[in-house]
Amino acid sequence: MSDAESRLAAARTRLILDKPFLGALVLRLPLKPAGAWCRTTATDARAIYYNPSWIENLTSAEVQFALAHEALHCALGHFARRGHRVQRKWDLACDFAINPLLMDEGLMPPLDAQVLDLYRGMAAEEIYPCIDDNLDSEMLDDHVWDSDEGGEGGGQGEQSEAQGKGGSDPQEIDPDAGGNSPEKVGAGGTAGDEENGPPPPLTAKEKEQLQQQWQRHLAAAAQRAREAGKLSGSLARLSEAGLAAQVSWRALLAQYLTQVGRDDYTWLRPSRREGEVIWPSLRSHSGDIHVAIDVSGSVSEADLASFLGEMNALKGTMPVRITLFACDTALAADAPWVFEPWDELRLPRQFAGGGGTAFTPVFEWIERSGQQPDSLVYFTDAEGEFPAQPPNYPVLWLVKGKAPVPWGRRIQLN
Repeated sequence: MSDAESRLAAARTRLILDKPFLGALVLRLPLKPAGAWCRTTATDARAIYYNPSWIENLTSAEVQFALAHEALHCALGHFARRGHRVQRKWDLACDFAINPLLMDEGLMPPLDAQVLDLYRGMAAEEIYPCIDDNLDSEMLDDHVWDSDEGGEGGGQGEQSEAQGKGGSDPQEIDPDAGGNSPEKVGAGGTAGDEENGPPPPLTAKEKEQLQQQWQRHLAAAAQRAREAGKLSGSLARLSEAGLAAQVSWRALLAQYLTQVGRDDYTWLRPSRREGEVIWPSLRSHSGDIHVAIDVSGSVSEADLASFLGEMNALKGTMPVRITLFACDTALAADAPWVFEPWDELRLPRQFAGGGGTAFTPVFEWIERSGQQPDSLVYFTDAEGEFPAQPPNYPVLWLVKGKAPVPWGRRIQLN
């Protein structure tokens, strides 16, 4: 066994003993020495590739950090979440999201690791728009699951997908086998066409399959660490967020509003048709939805436009009357505005924004008016003063950010 292999084996063992959550994730990835293409370490969500010379110059604590870094990229599905974002900026955002987490766990980063406290606790999607396009920071590792041209790979990976249609899922790695299971040839985990070359980028199908596989690994790792009493609060929250269903807020909003304004049959007023058979009557209900938007300046105009556009699209598919409110610390003087089912929902004017946020004025107005809406939809960042008690009608919070709400149903804008 070479010096690099000995260091990696010792670091992996130490992670299993001290950090069972991270150690269980690292065990899912075979360790493969790489050629000159790999500067430090790399991953394609199937294996960890490493430069032996670089590993030999690290301390044991730094090797643990490097292994856990690659494993978290995979467990959090960074290889499948890029979409149409610029690859280099996305890779930097992923590194900025992971490194503070590992430092909070007591791991020591190598000297060339990118760590900024500014991004602590933020997801890669939140960090990405904050990164300057001209930032020339060097990443700790290589993310070889993607290509420069787009969000999915081609070449050999595409050929392997075509050959494997109708075949089995990507190979599962035995966690007790020490990451030395046989490779699956031609499935994105080999070293490419050239000897010791980088693996080909993952195809869209491979990314989808691997994402599902890593979600199972993430759940198993969290369970093992919890049973050992060594799952920290930050890693518990990380695993919960990673396992949460990634459902579009638009789909949830549509499902919610469809239950309010719809046509349905009822037996309360039977149909008076001729004959002995009693038929149900058709009940048409025009939903009465109150919509409040946070105009304090913490929610951008682009987000407001996206929200109103989505509400308009939903409004066109169901008979819903909308009463619109605009509020920061106080309700807008000329609010509310009523839009019938056939009216286009839009902001009546521009709002200056700025200042704080209070949600109480909207609820107080509804109470004073004696109205009983089918529901209230509040679009906000949820950072403000809430009423002490919930109202007696449903409230749906569409939240831009991570702030919690004390009551009502919260939908994260993802």
